Amino acid sequence: MSELHKFIFEGLPVRGMLVRLTEGWQALQAVRASAGGWPAPLTGLVGELAAAGVLMQANLKFNGALVVQIHGDGPVKLAVVEVQPELKFRATATLNGELPPDAGLPAMVNARGKGRCAITLDPADRLPGQQPYQGVVPLHGDRGEPLHRLSEVLEHYMLQSEQLDTKLILAANGELAAGLLIQRLPVQGEGNLERAAREDEIGLSEAYTRIAHLASTLTPEELLTLDAETVLRRLFWEEDLRRFEPLVGEQAPRFACRCSRERVGAMLRSLGREEMDDLIAERGEAEVGCEFCGAAYRFDAVDVGELFVPVRDQPPVSGRPQ
Repeated sequence: MSELHKFIFEGLPVRGMLVRLTEGWQALQAVRASAGGWPAPLTGLVGELAAAGVLMQANLKFNGALVVQIHGDGPVKLAVVEVQPELKFRATATLNGELPPDAGLPAMVNARGKGRCAITLDPADRLPGQQPYQGVVPLHGDRGEPLHRLSEVLEHYMLQSEQLDTKLILAANGELAAGLLIQRLPVQGEGNLERAAREDEIGLSEAYTRIAHLASTLTPEELLTLDAETVLRRLFWEEDLRRFEPLVGEQAPRFACRCSRERVGAMLRSLGREEMDDLIAERGEAEVGCEFCGAAYRFDAVDVGELFVPVRDQPPVSGRPQ
């Protein structure tokens, strides 16, 4: 059962979340299996992206889509996850070439040092002409050293963009994608942290450092094999932890694709009538497959003709198969 747990450390400006994606991640894996599946290293990378994306969306409480993309210059050209405000997620990746069984992040996406991680926030109520916010960071640290884990890349991004210390532990296999996030909260303006706000800032940094160190002792194997209760108890049994009602069932993160025939039609319409007519003349129909869920949309000559007829002039929708 997929689940998301949120918690704070009483009297300290430190919060945390733990996510376990089961049904949703397995549903996505089933979609990929029908197309041949991914090799194990890429499955792990996309799973970690999915877990991290859910954690970041739940952390921000953003009214819009959060998209995390890895653009690579290795065999993996792209890995991406999109998470909606209600924690519906979808993810995919593009692989060109072979991956060794033990391929790490640099070998997959940063072979020549040109890999990038982009975080995009696309508001649901975006105004005409308004552009989504996007931040981009390289896959190396401040001293040019390569980053070997996705968690390190995202920690670096959060420190640069939000000026907040963040610790991430991520792991994934074919059955489960999971993640633990620990973050230092800004002291000022936190009404429920008034007592902490009066403390010395160095002391607060020490508190975060201590808790982040405890989190860092969690291994990927433990994250994938232990339940949430056991993980939190083992890591923070000496801390005053306040936990909130976990998100499970219908409120839990879940796999869902936003593709539709209407969206695909709009994309084809943007190509122009002449190009679409040439495509139909050559192939007889246009077929577009969704890279996220595998759904196939077919448009024949009649469908293409309807795409370029003004809505007011279109006949009522019939029961003709799509």
